[in-house]
Amino acid sequence: MDETTIYTIRIKGHLDAKWSEWFEGLQIIHEANGETMLVGEVVDQASLHGLLAKVRDLGLPLVAVMPTVAMPRADN
Repeated sequence: MDETTIYTIRIKGHLDAKWSEWFEGLQIIHEANGETMLVGEVVDQASLHGLLAKVRDLGLPLVAVMPTVAMPRADN
């Protein structure tokens, strides 16, 4: 069965909410410690690597990448 996973990508610094669309609609959450969490559904490893490439291309310091919930894909 195909699954999709909810990921949390933590970066150093606060990222403006306008970047949400560029990051494939991931929710942008600012933390009190100065970090930003990008949270949302990532359908496969290729999509995850694409998101991480965008983080790299912006020169954002990556803190962590954490899968949080796996669930069956709705298109099955």
